[in-house]
Amino acid sequence: MLTANLSALQLAAAIKTKQVSPVEVVKHYLAVVDRVNPIINAIIWRRDAELLNEARAAENAVMRGDVLAPFHGVPLPIKDLTEVKGERTTHGTVAAKAKIGRYDTTPVRLLREAGFLFMGRTNTPEFGSLPVTENILYGATRNPWNTDHTPGGSSGGASAAVASGMAPIAHGSDGGGSLRIPASCCGLVGLKPSRGRIPKGPLVSEVMHGFTTDGCQSMTVADTAAYLDALAKYDPTGWNSVQEPSEPYLRSALRGASGKGKRLRIGFTCAGPYKVNVAQSCVDAVTKTATILASLGHEVSAVTPVWPGAGSDQLAEDFVAIWCTSAAYQDVSDWSLVEPLSASLRQMSLELSSHDYIKAVLRLQVFSRQIVREWGKDYDLLLTPTMAMEPPRIGWLHETGETDAKTLLWRCTEMVPYSGWCNVTGQPAISLPMHVAASGLPIGIQLAGPPYREDLLLEVGAELEVAVAWRDSLPVQPVQSART
Repeated sequence: MLTANLSALQLAAAIKTKQVSPVEVVKHYLAVVDRVNPIINAIIWRRDAELLNEARAAENAVMRGDVLAPFHGVPLPIKDLTEVKGERTTHGTVAAKAKIGRYDTTPVRLLREAGFLFMGRTNTPEFGSLPVTENILYGATRNPWNTDHTPGGSSGGASAAVASGMAPIAHGSDGGGSLRIPASCCGLVGLKPSRGRIPKGPLVSEVMHGFTTDGCQSMTVADTAAYLDALAKYDPTGWNSVQEPSEPYLRSALRGASGKGKRLRIGFTCAGPYKVNVAQSCVDAVTKTATILASLGHEVSAVTPVWPGAGSDQLAEDFVAIWCTSAAYQDVSDWSLVEPLSASLRQMSLELSSHDYIKAVLRLQVFSRQIVREWGKDYDLLLTPTMAMEPPRIGWLHETGETDAKTLLWRCTEMVPYSGWCNVTGQPAISLPMHVAASGLPIGIQLAGPPYREDLLLEVGAELEVAVAWRDSLPVQPVQSART
């Protein structure tokens, strides 16, 4: 019997033990998509016929007694920024609406090998450059907790699909918070792995110097850990690829859930690299989490991190210098068709001299080394809000009428000042759904860890999951309110 909010691992176990067939699972989720997606607009392209054929083949493998992959028969949508061979890959833009993927990225290949069945595509802002999921090609994706509000971005289609029950887990990616932000907005788990932990393979360029990584949106820490196990493979052809961990990440999560994880020094703060106003509900989420962590036996204390360059706009300007290249390098034949913000970002990159670009890269490298050098002196993990505000309403970013690209990006910083620095340093960070505001919207907290210590984040995350049981609060049906 399929019920709401089953985790991907629970589904995989039920398939392997023949309690449910892959065909039944796929038909269940397609029926939910039929009912819910017209409200949420998370899945923008479907491959139902192919998916059902693949589910029948997966069912035959179960009946034959084949050795099954860890997620055999579990459906999963792919974010519309990631190439899949032979399938539409539009990057959320009218300028690429007819583009067909030329190859499978390495993460896509590994997801296939893990047994996932691809449902189709989830929505993303054009080229994934914003923390909200709104574009001209497909329109806005809505938050299942309240459809007047954004599910975040740029993996907003992925988060909305999982939170609304259209998928048990979803592929996503993170270049400046794009897994953690939507996880916070939709009450999910969003882990940004360390730089190089998930290989990209030889065909994907490192245009953003390793800021970006693949990952997932999930309901549970265990699902996120097992998903990472499937993708955390050493690839000598991948830029920055690192060796595989000494033990499975799922084991770390299960150890944390059993209460046998390490006792750690955890510092907490609501001060990030940029000075912004922080909503009280986001502060409450941090203090609540700090109290729970202390009750679990961790050494928890308020800290004041030293952010290199704090009080200066230089860090943000250097980040933007790298970020704007994410628009400039896109495979687009007619730039007149892209949205104004993307066109402005491309123009900014074209006007940036190679000298100034390299200086920005070098300053960010120094920033990274200063952060990592000091890590571990006062705390093992750093607890912050994931966002500085509750999930804003659809259209919030553009409601001022501002069109200047830099000004709009600064407005994004008002929403998400805590996430991008981890992409610069390459450290792992996870958003966990620890609080629900008086508005009824979910609030996430972020835990950042030392380089390549995803295991610590997953251990502690699983402990917190047991303490809070956040999956029980996910919306079974989208909450619709009067739209203005």
